[in-house]
Amino acid sequence: MPSLTVENYVKAIYQISATQDDQPVSTGQLAATLGVSPGTVTSMLKTLDAAELATHTPYEGVALSKTGRVLALRVIRRHRLIEQFLVETLAMTWDEVHEEAEHMEHAVSDLLVDRIDAYLGRPEVDPHGDPIPRGDMTALAEAVEAGRPLSAVAVGERFRIVRVLDQSPPFLRYLAETGLVLEAIGHVERAADDSGLVQVRLGKGAVTLPADAAASLIVTTEG
Repeated sequence: MPSLTVENYVKAIYQISATQDDQPVSTGQLAATLGVSPGTVTSMLKTLDAAELATHTPYEGVALSKTGRVLALRVIRRHRLIEQFLVETLAMTWDEVHEEAEHMEHAVSDLLVDRIDAYLGRPEVDPHGDPIPRGDMTALAEAVEAGRPLSAVAVGERFRIVRVLDQSPPFLRYLAETGLVLEAIGHVERAADDSGLVQVRLGKGAVTLPADAAASLIVTTEG
């Protein structure tokens, strides 16, 4: 069974690579994400390479092998299903579940995760709108809606929030307080401009937020 550290590394490599069109991940990116030194990363990458979980090319970066990718998806599947389970069954809030899932994702078996998946009705996304990998660990749910950042939506366009990229607890609490939660529907009253602000209207209330915060909200739109 892969160690906790190995699982954390392959998950981090997968998630970073996914944000940059599956390009190799640099040592510096991993060090910053995992909070360790570049030397520690280099040593661990040799271990991953030897285990055929990843291929590390000096000065180019690291890319997961097929086996490494499957392992990463297994860990991500566990994490996101645990988050959804904690929200649905224990009424935990979306800003509370990440840290709990970080600990639990390495302890639960795939059998238990499959039972949780079935119990929840095989959800396609977690509490933050992130897609949950399927049980075969080969792909993310196909039905997850593609969207674009709220910061890129024009004035007058209606939107529906489908995913939150910044999942830090303070930001999630801010979103909950302002009503900018998953499935919230509204329209843009002021698009990002030189002021660096975006204003949206949800029902009868208006919310003004920084453009970088709006960029963390993925929405679908209609004219």
